[in-house]
Amino acid sequence: VQLQASGGGLVQAGGSLRLSCAASGFRSDSYEIGWFRQAPGKEREGVACISSSGGRTFYAESVKGRFTISRDNAKNTVYLQMNSLKPEDTAVYYCGADQSLHATSWFSKGVHRYIEIWGQGTQVTVSS
Repeated sequence: VQLQASGGGLVQAGGSLRLSCAASGFRSDSYEIGWFRQAPGKEREGVACISSSGGRTFYAESVKGRFTISRDNAKNTVYLQMNSLKPEDTAVYYCGADQSLHATSWFSKGVHRYIEIWGQGTQVTVSS
């Protein structure tokens, strides 16, 4: 059971990055999958989440209109397209998968403790 995150890097403010989260070892198409991020000294917070079918997407207020989450179940991969990046988006980004939590709860404080499957993080750094 594994989630493999990739695509992070260093980008200037206003730039774009696309993160990928590849799932293996489990039926990812029956899980809601999303992205969290954690900046130094801060708690891990939900960024975006997508339903198992891909039909519904949810975003934190801070990224609405700039980030887009999508999934390709044929490739067992979830993507996070990040546009108009800001320095405050700098963080380690983690993808997670869960079958039980409703997608809207992914943005509640502390909910990351209940996410079933985690990938390793990928660093995103936005310079001003």
